Amino acid sequence: METQSLLSGFCADPTIFSSFRNAKTPFLFASSPSSVSFSQCRKWVPYTIPHSSPQRAWSKQRLNCTNRVENVGDSISHGKDFENGVRRKKLAVFVSGGGSNFRSIHEASLRGSILGDAVVLVTNKRGCGGAEYAKDKGIPVVLFPKSKDEPDGLSPSELVSALRRFEVDFIILAGYLKLIPVELIRAYHRSIINIHPSLLPAFGGKGYYGMKVHKAVIASGARYSGPTIHFVDEHYDTGRILAQSVVPVLANDTAEELAAKVLQEEHRLYVEVTAALCEERIIWREDGVPLIRCKENPSHYR
Repeated sequence: METQSLLSGFCADPTIFSSFRNAKTPFLFASSPSSVSFSQCRKWVPYTIPHSSPQRAWSKQRLNCTNRVENVGDSISHGKDFENGVRRKKLAVFVSGGGSNFRSIHEASLRGSILGDAVVLVTNKRGCGGAEYAKDKGIPVVLFPKSKDEPDGLSPSELVSALRRFEVDFIILAGYLKLIPVELIRAYHRSIINIHPSLLPAFGGKGYYGMKVHKAVIASGARYSGPTIHFVDEHYDTGRILAQSVVPVLANDTAEELAAKVLQEEHRLYVEVTAALCEERIIWREDGVPLIRCKENPSHYR
């Protein structure tokens, strides 16, 4: 199938079409490509929430924003007013499975709790729940990487070009199980975050994902677990930690029960951290440690 007819499925910007003229089938779509002609398409427009929408207040209690930090390095915001002077951000979300964290972030964006919009979803599994949800909501879906199972996926350089065409500001990994290529990490330096279902650096690295993590926590006798949000580097789960939340492990917890408790906390924490990222409240300390500036009190950090 030709690229032009494929791109007609989500009414792409012609500049995106021209950049993938030689690709086979890099995109999946919410509607059937045969039902819409390219000439009839309108330019795809991401969800937009009016600036008057209520913003959920950043919880000082939840994020423990109590420690004053000295010698803070350069801020991403470069002195902008993070309440009134920051534009909405464009997000690319990566998933490999059901995408419950993706759904939480997207719903929070629609409520006005996040100053950003998911403009594209990237997946290595075209039939996964996250991809189906994106198509249902009219969000373009990109296949990555190219593999035996997905021969129509993009190469790393093609993916970078695609994300540039979508004008992506930040990349949110929400249950994406593939290693992020160095080309993408270099193109989006300090702009890719991931969530992991344990308190890193414990129970992290290659092979630790999903229920495997929770079974390992139970087997170890650890008294606490919980999600970690970290920036992404060239390895699995080794990037700088941005936020964590503690979940107690009870004596009679099963791996399934622990997974449910951690997932509930993931949904809360990822929305709040994504909101901070979009509001440009991430501060990099001089020693390379990222901190979150409190919304209620900008002189305090988490």
